[in-house]
Amino acid sequence: MSAGTTPVRLRPLESRDFDRVLELERELFGPGAWTYGMLADELAGLGRWYVVAEATDVLHGFGRHPVVGYAGLWFDGDDAQVMTIGTARSHQHRGVGRTLLQALVDRARALRAGALFLEVAVDNAHALALYEQFGFVRLGIRKRYYQPEDKDAFTMRMDLRAAAAFDDAAPGTSDRTADRTADHASDGTASAARSVPPGSTGQRSTGQRSTGQGDAA
Repeated sequence: MSAGTTPVRLRPLESRDFDRVLELERELFGPGAWTYGMLADELAGLGRWYVVAEATDVLHGFGRHPVVGYAGLWFDGDDAQVMTIGTARSHQHRGVGRTLLQALVDRARALRAGALFLEVAVDNAHALALYEQFGFVRLGIRKRYYQPEDKDAFTMRMDLRAAAAFDDAAPGTSDRTADRTADHASDGTASAARSVPPGSTGQRSTGQRSTGQGDAA
């Protein structure tokens, strides 16, 4: 483990985590933060998979490790969508965001999704760099996607079938290469990423989000 990296343990997001996750939502997304009801509805949705990242090098009250990040995925039976991903500002530039993103990619592969989609603000250079290192490509721009911020977003796609074929040809190469290159760039999943579910009406900020301070891998 490199210097400056936060050791984390991932586990399922539970109702006892709501207060902390909503605190991070307000810190990272401001006016676009999810409410308690929105978070509860999202976790109850079909095909959802959410995790939190606990910093294992710190203990809080009652011997608990603090939650320093969270992420979620939606699988519709064919493809997967990154719904949200965020890292506490106090733990950005420490690899937490990259660990969360890798977990979402691994989960999508385990579900045999054909592709993994996400949206990211067009001005989030750090997040864009990280996603491209993982193999995501830009498909287009969604105008005024993030509300109430009124920001445009890139839609990005990772072809999981192509990635799996590459892994079969050169076992272990793909993920390790992504990890090494990310060591030299900011991990833009720092603050968050969010995507409105396909078919959703309106630009409700219940989709994938990624802030751009960068969470160094």
